[in-house]
Amino acid sequence: MKNFTQPINLSGGLPFARNLLATACFLVMAQAGAAGFITDAKQVSGQEVRSGEGYYRADGNWLVYQAEVAGENPFYQIYLKNLANENVQQISPGIGKTTCSWVHPSQEKVLFSSTHDDPEAKAKMVAEIEQRKSGQRRAYAWDYDEFYDIYEADFEGKNIKNLTNTKGYDAEASWSPDGKLIAFASNRRAYSEPLTEEETALFNNNPSSLIDIYIMDADGSNVKRLTHTNRYDGGPFFSPDGKRIVWRRFSENGQEAEIFTMNIDGSDQKQLTRLNKMSWAPFYHPSNQYIIFAANVEGHRNFELYVVDVDSKKEPVRVTEEEGFDGLPVFTPDGQYITWTSDRTPDKKGHLFHGKWNHEKALESLGLK
Repeated sequence: MKNFTQPINLSGGLPFARNLLATACFLVMAQAGAAGFITDAKQVSGQEVRSGEGYYRADGNWLVYQAEVAGENPFYQIYLKNLANENVQQISPGIGKTTCSWVHPSQEKVLFSSTHDDPEAKAKMVAEIEQRKSGQRRAYAWDYDEFYDIYEADFEGKNIKNLTNTKGYDAEASWSPDGKLIAFASNRRAYSEPLTEEETALFNNNPSSLIDIYIMDADGSNVKRLTHTNRYDGGPFFSPDGKRIVWRRFSENGQEAEIFTMNIDGSDQKQLTRLNKMSWAPFYHPSNQYIIFAANVEGHRNFELYVVDVDSKKEPVRVTEEEGFDGLPVFTPDGQYITWTSDRTPDKKGHLFHGKWNHEKALESLGLK
């Protein structure tokens, strides 16, 4: 386990990062969001090779995120930041790949997905390092590794427990606001259930095509499938009141995605966006009035942040204006700040950014005032 200090300073005396202080030369001023949605934006990571997808605990005192740190493992690992004293603890074992972490709302537990139980995990790490040394660059593609399982661990990265232990991609998990349920994405049925000829062909061509949203109890029991399509349904998050789930559904060709919400039993599925672009990574504002997400409306590789009201009565409104990638947005628990992942850096690699969020402007722009 690694315990070290990263240049992620979200403290300043108050739990919800009300005073973002600059830390050494790694902090870079970023442009304000479109029409002032985001102000005082700063880069808050940089010591790592790359980092992103950070999430807060309900009390605002902890931030969990994934980062690639130079060393023998070229893949992301999971880190937990204590925002009061700046200490960072590695949570994941350091073997294999990890993704999609979350902090329990009240207990000292972290949720994440990992392939560390894959017998070939170390061999795959070595192969990835050699691939990078060769100078050959592969086109970006997300890895739906069948050895991904969902784990929980304590704040020291110990007492690791496998909650899914099922062949197939189990990832993209988050606890409900009361900590009693977990929503996640999985293509497990492709490995355990009979498939039609069409489904078999789809899965062989693209393993993500059979990924659906599932829900289970926090101990991994009572697993229930919520979506039933031959498209990629993923990235689920609970609403602040715990009554609904927001997620993104890919098109049949996998080139587009739209934002949806539904009740936690899978009923009342509603489509919120119709942009015919890649809209993904949706996240509720704590007010439960609107959702923020990323979309490439401005160009294939130019992802910007947008907001849409929870009833989709108005077209989504653009939030950021910066060439490149802005995505994976989350709000601090008090809704006054926003943290997201962006490559608006000199090295063009993803890092965490943080800024003041203009809630009143968001309400006004969506006609909610």
